[in-house]
Amino acid sequence: MKLQLRYYKQLVILLFATFLITSCKKDEVLNSHDNNRVNLVIADNFNLSSFSAVLRKSGMDKVVQHGEGPYTLLAPSDAAFSTAGYNGPVAVLAGNTKMISRIANYHTLDGKYELNKLPFLFNQELRTRGGKMYATHWIKGRDTVLTLNGSRVLAQNIAASNGLIQVLDRVLTPYVHDLIGSAIAADPNITLFAQALKSSGVLQTISGAGPYTVFAPDNAAMQALGYSTVQQIQLADPVKLRSFLLYHIVKDRRFVYDYILSTGTSNMAQQGMMDGNSITIKLVPNPNAPASFQGISLRGIGNTVDIKLLKQDMLSGNGVLHVIDGGLRITQ
Repeated sequence: MKLQLRYYKQLVILLFATFLITSCKKDEVLNSHDNNRVNLVIADNFNLSSFSAVLRKSGMDKVVQHGEGPYTLLAPSDAAFSTAGYNGPVAVLAGNTKMISRIANYHTLDGKYELNKLPFLFNQELRTRGGKMYATHWIKGRDTVLTLNGSRVLAQNIAASNGLIQVLDRVLTPYVHDLIGSAIAADPNITLFAQALKSSGVLQTISGAGPYTVFAPDNAAMQALGYSTVQQIQLADPVKLRSFLLYHIVKDRRFVYDYILSTGTSNMAQQGMMDGNSITIKLVPNPNAPASFQGISLRGIGNTVDIKLLKQDMLSGNGVLHVIDGGLRITQ
């Protein structure tokens, strides 16, 4: 009986020890799961559901989940994705895998980038996994403003255990053309302007290191100026054509937000062009937000009405392209 009792005691001790060891192992497993990785912080934010879907579809969530980091993720808001044509996570998951992967890579930086600690300068180059982008840190009135490729940083330096998250108001488009001339040639809405660049020799000019900013009139605007066909452009006086084109080019990199930030209280500024003349930049008020601006309009010396932007902030390797709805005129 004593032996039997001793046996039961030993069995109870052994079972209790096994329970303790198993519990400790479970605690270790639970404690080793880090819920504060950058991708999981984004997944927990209801306003970043579309970007969370981008990370999942591209496989970038696994990279940043298991990688040592640190990483900085540039997370466009859900509203930004809607503007870009992706109405929610379902649309992202149904999107083109190659394009979604490019977006994921272009919005991921290796390293910890506290953008508010950048110098107060325009268009400082950063390197993402998907290529170059440009950051601006600037003071506008009472606000300190941060932009990336002309998009505004809405929330900055959201901390995670392996990096930071910056929330943007726009989905950034990775550039595919090293030269701005190639970006112009690829746009079907500005084919007449592209031909004018070729015929005048200006295409060779903007194939240099740059950077350049080009305000390209669309085909309707070129036709209104008398350049209705490729043949008419080929027969045009190349000197006159070159002068016209250089009045649409800035020898610098300028996103729309750069003008919004740098323009004074008059809400107007002069921009020098490559032909030596200037155009007037006017800020366009945002009707939904008093004392803020939603874009810019342009006016050449000879224009009697403002020229509007149809497309803006299209990045290439050596510059930025904007498409406008009219030609900039030196004379009326």
